[in-house]
Amino acid sequence: MTGNFFESEIVQEEAKKLFTDYQQLMQLGSDYGKFDREGKKVFISKMEELMGRYKIFMKRFELSEDFQAKMTVEQLKTQLGQFGMTPEQMFDQMNLTLDRMKSQLDT
Repeated sequence: MTGNFFESEIVQEEAKKLFTDYQQLMQLGSDYGKFDREGKKVFISKMEELMGRYKIFMKRFELSEDFQAKMTVEQLKTQLGQFGMTPEQMFDQMNLTLDRMKSQLDT
């Protein structure tokens, strides 16, 4: 039983860090238009890294036998569902946005 508790504490810390990093990136992103080319490259790579971390995080939740983990996944699906979206669609949308940002860098 202690394993689950320890695991869920780690998961909660990771969730908090992911959320904080995401918020900071979004705030930073509001100035994206003012960045120079290098700044834009750095921002895009930070977004890609965050998405990678988020995907791993979600996969661990989905594979977990822990009730709390399953509830968290369901909550996310419900929240996204209100916008007519699944987690997969959210990732696809983020990928499209990043691809567009990258292609604009090359022009």
